[in-house]
Parts: sequence; structure tokens; C-alpha cells
Amino acid sequence: MRLIFTFVILLLFGISCKDSNKQTRDEGATSQDSVTRVDKSYPEALEQVFEAHGGLDMWELQRTLRFTITRNGNKEVHTIDLQSRKDRVDAPEYSMGSDGENVWLLDPEGKYEGDPVFYHNLMFYFYAMPYVLADEGIRYSEAEPLKFGDKEYKGFRIQYEAGVGVSPEDEYYLYYDPDTMRMQWLGYTVTYGKDGPSDDVHWIRYDDWQLVNGVYLPASVAWYNYEEGKPTEMRNRVIFEEVNLRSTPLNTDFFARPPDAEVVKQE
Repeated sequence: MRLIFTFVILLLFGISCKDSNKQTRDEGATSQDSVTRVDKSYPEALEQVFEAHGGLDMWELQRTLRFTITRNGNKEVHTIDLQSRKDRVDAPEYSMGSDGENVWLLDPEGKYEGDPVFYHNLMFYFYAMPYVLADEGIRYSEAEPLKFGDKEYKGFRIQYEAGVGVSPEDEYYLYYDPDTMRMQWLGYTVTYGKDGPSDDVHWIRYDDWQLVNGVYLPASVAWYNYEEGKPTEMRNRVIFEEVNLRSTPLNTDFFARPPDAEVVKQE
């Protein structure tokens, strides 16, 4: 499933590069999923951005990503199979995920408030920048430079081919530091649940990177207020915790819909 950036989520996160040695019921098994990588060419500067974060080849070696976030006082554990893009979110009072065919929600006490179709993989896509911008079905073009403070950032406008994902009219803007080639800003519009494109650009700053199993991933990101389509001052910073990135897959049963979970359709 491709990028879905819609509503601004105010969360608090933290990061750890250390892989846990704790064995859980879902670890150490072999998945039946496999995805063949399709060679794709990218703009030269974007290739340099990927390389500055460890490179697509190193990213493609990874299979399982897990991190913990705190949302509304709850600890959520997000687990993603990076090839099949099956995923699962586990919190004390609810779970949700995608088994590759359906989005499901297990919420026996009705505690979850939100749209699981929107949310189940949202934080993965925010976290896995810039690598998810190498997905299929993306068109790249040069974006007008972004000026913030006394620095100018170069970037790309990202659009999707028709029929890709649930919000193909979303647009995204990746801006990078020309000195380091590291990603610095993500601009995104919101069209999920709406008719037609939007010119209301939201902004996230990526200025805190950490090495995790050979690739650079954000230790934290910051949402910014904006005026006239440009970022102004920071509103809040969010942090990822207990990050575990590995080249071994989980058993596909881990991502299966639990017997008591309901299938959720797009609202």
C-alpha cells in the first residue's frame, strides 16, 4: 500500500537503535510472503538523498520494522512487513492491521476513536521516510525551492498515478539539505475522504536522524504551523521508541485477522 498522509496526528515518540534480544511469539519464523523488487530510475538528486540515508540496496535488505509510540496515553506497538506491507498495531485496549486483503479492528470495549483504514499504516509511512518515496506508481518533478530562516532547500514534488492507493490525488514535497543531501522537510496535502485535489500543504520537519541497522531513520520529527503554504514555527515534536529493524521476516500468522476482529471498509 502506498503513502497515505492525511490528518496531522499529534503523538509523542522516542527511538532506540538497539535490536531487542527478547524473543516473542511472532519472531524467528519464516514468512511465506515474497516481493520481487522492480528496478526503477529516480532523479539523480533523489538517488543522492537515498544514498545519504544508507541507500535503497540496504533498505531492501530489511524485512521487519517495529516501533512503539505513545498516543492518547496508550503505548502502541507498530509492526510492518516491509515487503508485503502487511502491518499490525497493538495497544492495551485495541489492535488493528492489514492482512494484505482487508483492514481489521479488534476493539472489544469500543475504545478506539478514529478510522483504522486511515490510521493502521500511517505512522509507518511518516517514519520510513525517505525510503517509501521509492514506491511504485510515483511521478517526480522538481519543486520550487523552500526557504526557511536563512537557508534554502531544494526538493521534489511527488504525485501518484491514477488508482494508486486510496487517495491518489494527494501530493507530497520532499526537501533536502543541499550540503548533506539528507531529507529536511515533508510537505503534504490531504485529500482522504474529500473530492478533488487540495492546495493546503502541511509541514513536517526531519532534522533528527539516527542510524538503525545500516540505514538512517528519524529519531524524531516535528510538525510545524504554516501560513500561505509555508512552515512557520514548530508546533510539536514527536519521537519513536523501541525501534527494531531486521532482515528476517515474521510468520504471516502474526498479521492475520484475529477471529473476533471486524473487517473495516473505507469510510
